Amino acid sequence: MSYRFRHAICNECFVDGEFSQVCKTVKKAGYEGLEIAPFTLSPEPAAIPMARRKEVSRIMRDEGLEFVGLHWLMVAPKGLHVTTSDAALRAKSWQHIHDLVDLCADIDEGHNGGRVLVFGSPKQREALPGVSLEEATKRFRDGFAQVAPHAEQRGVTLLVESLPTNQCNIVNTVAAAVEIVDSVGSPAVQTMFDTHNALDETEPHAEVVAQYFDKIRHIHVNEVDGGHCGTGDYDFKPVLRTLAARNYTGWISLEAFIFEPGGETIANESLRYLQGEIEQL
Repeated sequence: MSYRFRHAICNECFVDGEFSQVCKTVKKAGYEGLEIAPFTLSPEPAAIPMARRKEVSRIMRDEGLEFVGLHWLMVAPKGLHVTTSDAALRAKSWQHIHDLVDLCADIDEGHNGGRVLVFGSPKQREALPGVSLEEATKRFRDGFAQVAPHAEQRGVTLLVESLPTNQCNIVNTVAAAVEIVDSVGSPAVQTMFDTHNALDETEPHAEVVAQYFDKIRHIHVNEVDGGHCGTGDYDFKPVLRTLAARNYTGWISLEAFIFEPGGETIANESLRYLQGEIEQL
């Protein structure tokens, strides 16, 4: 099977790399898109001035890259939590998501990247002591419902990411994420699939992707231990084959968690490995 995927990479693997140089390296490696962790732009992402937002957008465009969206949403500023019993903190934390919707839409101006916000952030969403799993999940769901109209208006899609229980105690499977998507009932709230975060799935990953394909708007690829593609033994072919068979048009975005090899090595080795896997479909 021959299929052309759109490949992107998450920028935090370049650690403190200067943004324009990161874009040059990513483009040279062969990627078409860049996914940004907001904390890499500023410790106060909501306060990034419009001039800087436009500059970030222009730099990507000048290097021939599409802006894919934002992930690692809750790293900065510190202290946020979206399911806490502290109503004031909860409101502040969801306001941060509103602000990131605007940041995402502002950066995306002039691009056709897709404008996604990937909501993982395990420590900022998990049920804290004294809060039941049911209540935390409800608060998580209610937050998405509250932000959804704003996201719709700005053309941004919020993605409920499932995380395994070794990272977070709520929304641990794609099925659980889809329950939130269906409950909210907004086109601006969908889900995604991450090979590293699918440990709690009981069905083969390709079957999970096939079952929930209509709700999946984004794919993260990485090894189960967080390394970049090709450094472990994850078999990407079944998932890629399923995506190709369903004519997936979204991004295949590398999100590595082990940065020691360096961003350039991670970018090049991972893409070459995936291209080899795709040739075998």
